[in-house]
Amino acid sequence: MMVRPLCSHAVACATLAIAALAARPAVVSAQSPRPLTLAEAIALAQRQGLRARVAAGTRDAARERDRAFSARRLPQLSLGGNLPIYTRAITPVVQPDGSTLFRPQQQTDASVNVTMSQRLPLTGGDFFVSSSVARLDVSGQQDFRNWSTTPLSLGIRQQLMRPNAFKWDGREQELRADAADRQYLEAREDVALAVTTAFFDLFGARVALQNATTNAATNDTLFTLNKGRYEVGKIGENDLLQSELALLRARNSVDGARLEYDRSLAAFRLVLNAGRDTPIDIVVTSEVPDLEADTTVAVQQALRNRAQPIEAQLQDVQAKRRINEARLNNGVGATLSASVGLNQTAPDVNAAYRDLLNQQRFSLNLQMPLVQWGARSREVQAARADQDRVEASVRADREQLMQDAHFAALQLAQSRRSLALAAKSDTVASKRFEVAYNRYVIGRIGIDNLYLAQNEKNQALDQYLQALRGYWLSYYRLRRVTLFDFATGAVIR
Repeated sequence: MMVRPLCSHAVACATLAIAALAARPAVVSAQSPRPLTLAEAIALAQRQGLRARVAAGTRDAARERDRAFSARRLPQLSLGGNLPIYTRAITPVVQPDGSTLFRPQQQTDASVNVTMSQRLPLTGGDFFVSSSVARLDVSGQQDFRNWSTTPLSLGIRQQLMRPNAFKWDGREQELRADAADRQYLEAREDVALAVTTAFFDLFGARVALQNATTNAATNDTLFTLNKGRYEVGKIGENDLLQSELALLRARNSVDGARLEYDRSLAAFRLVLNAGRDTPIDIVVTSEVPDLEADTTVAVQQALRNRAQPIEAQLQDVQAKRRINEARLNNGVGATLSASVGLNQTAPDVNAAYRDLLNQQRFSLNLQMPLVQWGARSREVQAARADQDRVEASVRADREQLMQDAHFAALQLAQSRRSLALAAKSDTVASKRFEVAYNRYVIGRIGIDNLYLAQNEKNQALDQYLQALRGYWLSYYRLRRVTLFDFATGAVIR
């Protein structure tokens, strides 16, 4: 990464370096940590921050759901049965002569079956292989026990003229998994933006506190000087009161700046997920990346890397699925079930596995709605209208994404120019106040001009801090919008 100093001449850079050092806390203990740079703070927050943990948890949950869906595509082995079903009641019993009498009976049914099934992605049906055994015990006037076995059964269950839900689920899941990975990268860049905001809030508050402390000391010196001048009649009472008022305001600014610094430090600790008593220090260098972000590249990378295009594809698939379901679920349909196998029954379990007989089953269940009063056509029209809505929404989101990437690239260039100008203005304003202060001490200018120079110095410093903050926010916002690192020329992974 190429870097370039904020200032174009040595005096400005030296002034910024002195200001950065002066903004450090006045008391530094032997246990003070090494100051964090912005990049180090972002890496720390992305590793241990609460927002990063939320993003990682969301990504991991999506990955596990994708693995679970992939596992359901594999053959499934299951065990089921009744162990047992007991019945004691008076039941109708058919007699040898064909008559029916009601007799008290006790009956125990027990069964167990093992099934291996496989979903068929192309058709959405199920192919299965099963094996089962059952036993029936009856006690009463006629006691008997019987075993029934089906050692092997192969079959298929298939819906006809109905939506293939399994196929649609597969399409959606692939897009969801891809979108989840990209959303995780976006969430990490959101963490970077949050850290950048908190980082420069803290840095700005620290510089403001140092500047307020310096102003208070300067105004105290001026007030003492003006009291002496007033006593000898060199200035009027109005100038003395103005000097005292400036001192009071400067002292009040110190209290406000100290409170803002404590608040910013607590917010920075929170975004890093650092303990309340963890010592933290930061450092800001006078260099920024020297890079050019081409708007065309920014738009291309945003369309290629962001989650939004994948989410648009997902919405399109879901809209087409709703149309398919509206057409097929309300029309003619059928369910086909067929199986072949071997079975036997005998009073003894071993005999029930000998001399096996062929078993065939076939059924075709038909569903044919006759009168729907236009419900089917209305649902199809509603699904198509929903598809039109999705297409318009996707197009709007795509255009917005392209626009965001385009202007994010332009904003970075503008922020770079604004930062250079603000750094120059800060240097000039600081020098002007120094000259004005020296001229006032020797009585060459009035107090109004001195305070005007001091206010301009304060404003220039604030504008420089805002420009520095704005540049880094623009830098990481461009990364967030495009998921592309222009400094290295690589896609963010």
